[in-house]
Amino acid sequence: MKTGNRIALLASAIAVAGLAAWALRPQPVPVEVAAVTRGPFEQTVSDDGKTRVRDRYVVSSPLAGRVARIRLKAGDAVAAGDTVAVLTPAAPNFLDARTERELGERIGSAEAQRMRALAEVQKADALLAQAAADSDRAAKLAAGGFVSATAREQAELALRTAQKGAEAARYAEDAARHEEAQARATLVRYRVEGTGRVLGSARWEVKAPVQGAVLRVAQESESTVALGAPLLEIADPRSLEAVVDILSQESVGVRAGMPARLELGTGVAPLAAQVRRIEPAAFTKISALGVEEQRVNVVLDFTEPLDRLQTIGDGFRVEAHIVVWRAADAVKVPVGALFRDGPGWAVFVVEDGYARKRSIKTSRRNPAEALVEDGLQPNQSVVIYPPDALTDGAKVAVTKAQGR
Repeated sequence: MKTGNRIALLASAIAVAGLAAWALRPQPVPVEVAAVTRGPFEQTVSDDGKTRVRDRYVVSSPLAGRVARIRLKAGDAVAAGDTVAVLTPAAPNFLDARTERELGERIGSAEAQRMRALAEVQKADALLAQAAADSDRAAKLAAGGFVSATAREQAELALRTAQKGAEAARYAEDAARHEEAQARATLVRYRVEGTGRVLGSARWEVKAPVQGAVLRVAQESESTVALGAPLLEIADPRSLEAVVDILSQESVGVRAGMPARLELGTGVAPLAAQVRRIEPAAFTKISALGVEEQRVNVVLDFTEPLDRLQTIGDGFRVEAHIVVWRAADAVKVPVGALFRDGPGWAVFVVEDGYARKRSIKTSRRNPAEALVEDGLQPNQSVVIYPPDALTDGAKVAVTKAQGR
């Protein structure tokens, strides 16, 4: 082989080896980075909840009957004492001709019993008059010594017996009169209400217990209602509180008086609130993943006026953030940069294009940030959501930077 060919062949081999080495060199790992910052840090307990009115009044039917159509609608204002519903007593069951005849005969029987009781009263009065006369006569004779003391005592006993008999007869006559009136009332009510006519005195007006607005009308159309059936709900729609159910293990760190923020939706600034009460009993709730959770209701009060919100009301969804710990000046890092390193935590810090693993000390976190007690300084860049291929000392290529 000629010398020139050898040189060309060697040059080609060197070029191929160089290309292979270039192709097999370690490639930079694409990563996203965020800055370590300094500022206020809050540890919060966050969960969904809803608003509710403080004092809800359920207006119910005071009797079984027929309610007229309720003209009020949800949102209508009412004053204390306003008529919100009109009731009429329920009509009796339909009576056929035989039952009506039986009621008529029952009236005749009751009238006869009353007349008999009246006769017994007259008889008892006559016996009482005779016993009184005998008692007076025996007293006069006993005073003159013409009859014995025993005879006088027997006459007095007969008088007292006659008095009690007269009282019993009057009570019996009174009872018979009431029974007759009851029998007549049953038939009269059937005859009056069976015609479809309603007496003015039979109307019962249901009054509003407080001033407020109608939240819900439970019985809008005219219909028959039972005793205690709900008719409508009344409350002050601007007197609101929020109730949030949180995990029971998180509730142990919540105390009454802690500040909170309530988010109602996109484009609306959060509302300031304060924890008023943590309910003492937990309950079981199934999460969206089908896991049983023990939860506790926390009641919060709004600490700022609701005037700037026009559409908030009862049952609105809110997202609550209860502040359980706060620091005015702290070093913070996004929680997405943390990963487990043995029993502790670590992050990847980007220095001169290379990833350096750095162990850190952190004791508090919220859904977005972690408090750094040792291991990082503000303005350092850390890798967020580090990929599995990233190792200590690996070259990195920053594709996106946050917090810059």
